[in-house]
Amino acid sequence: MAGGNDISATTVRRWRDEPIALLAPQAPRLDRALKKIAKRGGEVVLVDGTLVATQRRTGNANRPNYSGKHHTHGLHFLALTDEKGRPIWISAARPGRTHDITAARRDHLLAHLRAAGLGALADLGFLGLDDDPDDPVVVTGFKATRYRKLTTSQKDANQALAAGRAPVEHSFAHLKNWRTLTKLRTNPARATHLLRALLVLTNLQVNR
Repeated sequence: MAGGNDISATTVRRWRDEPIALLAPQAPRLDRALKKIAKRGGEVVLVDGTLVATQRRTGNANRPNYSGKHHTHGLHFLALTDEKGRPIWISAARPGRTHDITAARRDHLLAHLRAAGLGALADLGFLGLDDDPDDPVVVTGFKATRYRKLTTSQKDANQALAAGRAPVEHSFAHLKNWRTLTKLRTNPARATHLLRALLVLTNLQVNR
C-alpha cells in the first residue's frame, strides 16, 4: 500500500494500528461478560483454549512460545462463548506452552463463574480446575487411565458433553478465519489487542 500510493510505510502502519486501538477496548471484561450472560437468563458458558500460530523467531526468549501439544510456535488464548457459540470474552495472550488450566487459574475463571452464578462446559484440559466436588461449576467429563477404564455411562456422559461443547470449536474456527492471524508475531501485547479487536468484529458479523 505504501509503495503503490507513494506514502511512507509508517503512515500505513499507523492507519492499521488506529482501528485496532479503537476496537480492542470494546471487548468485554470477563466479569462483565459473565454477568451479561446471567442477566439474560443464561446458565452455562463454553470455555476452551487455543493456540494461534506465530512466525517463529530464534533465540532462547522464544522457547516458551513452543507448544509441545501442537508442535509449533504460537500464543495461547483462553476464550468463552455462550451456549450457542457466540464469543463473549478472550483472554490476554500467553506463551504457547501455557496449559488451559493454568490460564484459567491466572484469570480467576472459577471465582468469576461463581460470582455470576454460571456453570461452564470444558474439555479434559480443565480437569481439576474446580475445587468443589460437591457443587462444581466447571464440568469436564471423565478421563480414562491405564488402570481404570470408563464405564458405559461415563462414555455416554463424555459424548453428551462433547456435543454441548461443539459450538465453542466452531467459534474458534470462525475467529481464525481472519487472514491477518497468519502473520501474527510473538508480541503478546500486540497479539492481545489484535485478537480482541477481531472478537469485536466477529460479534458484529454474528449479530448483524
